[in-house]
Amino acid sequence: MEEKNNKKTIWAWCMFDWANQSYNMVITSTIFPSYFVAVTANAKNGNMVTFFGHKYVNTVLSTYVLGLSYLIVVAILPILTSIADYRGNKKIYLQMFTWVGSLACAGLFFFEKNSPLEIPMICFGLASIGYCGGFVFYNSYLPQIATIDQQDAVSAKGFIYGFIGSVVMQLICLVVILQPTWFGITEVEWLPARISFLLVFFWWIGFAIIPFRRLPKGTPNAGSHNYNVLTGGFKELAKVFGKIKKMPLLKRFLSAFFFYSVGVQTIMLVAANFAAKELHIPETNLIATLLGIQLLAVVGALVTSKSSARYGNVKTLIGLVTVWTISCCCVYFVTNANQFYIAAFVIGLVLGGVQSLSRSTYSKYLPENIPDTASYFSFYDVTEKISIVVGLFCFAFVEAHTSTMRNSALALDCFFAVGLFLLVALMLAEKRTPKADIEVPV
Repeated sequence: MEEKNNKKTIWAWCMFDWANQSYNMVITSTIFPSYFVAVTANAKNGNMVTFFGHKYVNTVLSTYVLGLSYLIVVAILPILTSIADYRGNKKIYLQMFTWVGSLACAGLFFFEKNSPLEIPMICFGLASIGYCGGFVFYNSYLPQIATIDQQDAVSAKGFIYGFIGSVVMQLICLVVILQPTWFGITEVEWLPARISFLLVFFWWIGFAIIPFRRLPKGTPNAGSHNYNVLTGGFKELAKVFGKIKKMPLLKRFLSAFFFYSVGVQTIMLVAANFAAKELHIPETNLIATLLGIQLLAVVGALVTSKSSARYGNVKTLIGLVTVWTISCCCVYFVTNANQFYIAAFVIGLVLGGVQSLSRSTYSKYLPENIPDTASYFSFYDVTEKISIVVGLFCFAFVEAHTSTMRNSALALDCFFAVGLFLLVALMLAEKRTPKADIEVPV
């Protein structure tokens, strides 16, 4: 068994974030959303598109597909993580999901204007499944490679690598889009964006080889299962849930995490559609803005790591979610590009911090040296993915019935408010709990 806090292992772990955040930036945040809105825009029929014989508003369709992909992840991950824990082979699943996601991005290269939407939307969904599925197994390595006192810093480092990697990949794609003739591209309207989807494939799978080679094979001291694989995963999840119910502080944290994650994750997934459709921000301006968000997120993750060391994880999270709550409310009133840029600046500062600190806070609450880390992190990721499903379907439902994304943003703010209230309740509960009864000091 390899010792914890090994610098090379931690570096390799961070490189997985470096690799797969290219998908998050290009496919969910910038180029693909703008490309999708542009190629499906049709003012004559209210931007309606046809998908398997049914008509949808274009952005409602993409939001539903994304939500469905997360729902599929929720359904299959309990099975896979249970197998990974018992057989000690979670790296295999890390590799499998990475290949699925990256190949799906390559498939988007064939998405052209006026082409049927069925195959592109399936690729869009599969890319999301690959990204989300791989992240579950990636996250489960954190308590295995880092001691509890280092997990905040290592978690933040992973996000920083991811943000920087996504920025580099985005800049490469931006050059291709702005200067296609440098690369001999003569069809400059749609082809450069499609090439960027192909570049994501090469970047994602190429850099993922590093963690594939360096990370441990799986969970140490893995056992053997003695029940049906299809039902055993859910039994394992129920077992973890039973343990969590006996950890009052962890249970409170997960409740708060669920509600504020509805807002955080959904906003990041639909921000580009909002900017392109509601504010008509040009693609190049949108890319530059989201690049700025990624850079600010690096700063935010570093500041958050320092803040949590001084003030504690929960107090720092309260501060971050407060900013998110106010920012989300303000989005309802955003009517022009300059206001969007200001909101993006604020969100960028708190984005990296809330993600990295949530992951490390959960890790800190877990008992040390548990053999079934993948199952525990499966529960964490299932909680997060269900929150995303709720957020995306809520966002799409409100937009479909009110014809504006502004009302959808206001609906999301209610989830932030509940999450903030539950975090405050967690902080008060910690103060009332004797130190000896706190599962892990936070």
